[in-house]
Amino acid sequence: MKNELTLSFLAIEENEALARMAMTCFITPLDPTLEEISEFKTIVSEAVTNAIIHGYECDGKSLVTIHATIEDRLIKMTVKDEGMGIFDVEQAMEPMFTTKPQMERSGMGFTIMESFADCIRVDSTLGAGTIVTFEKNFSPVTEVSRMR
Repeated sequence: MKNELTLSFLAIEENEALARMAMTCFITPLDPTLEEISEFKTIVSEAVTNAIIHGYECDGKSLVTIHATIEDRLIKMTVKDEGMGIFDVEQAMEPMFTTKPQMERSGMGFTIMESFADCIRVDSTLGAGTIVTFEKNFSPVTEVSRMR
């Protein structure tokens, strides 16, 4: 099976839930386990939240764009913003690093994404935005996985 989706939405916090639900519906034909759904939703949520809060500072005018493809049991997805960009990607990916401590941000977004994705890449340019790309393989459907 091969499928493709592009979704763009305003950079407002309410749209994080929209992105999470739309992407969950997109992977439904893979018949993922509950654990896979939970992990995938978390990755989407973290990537989109970073774009809204850190890329655009919740400006409510700019767009976040998700592009995803499914081929066989592999999903490849990018979350793109054209916002502020990340000064130091390596530092931003360190556990507990945050540029928004006043917002009670934990600094664990990239760490969480890395733990649930099979592969993650972050490309960022100051003043031009950030693209988070990840891949996740979904397990083959079996009778045992259907019961989870």
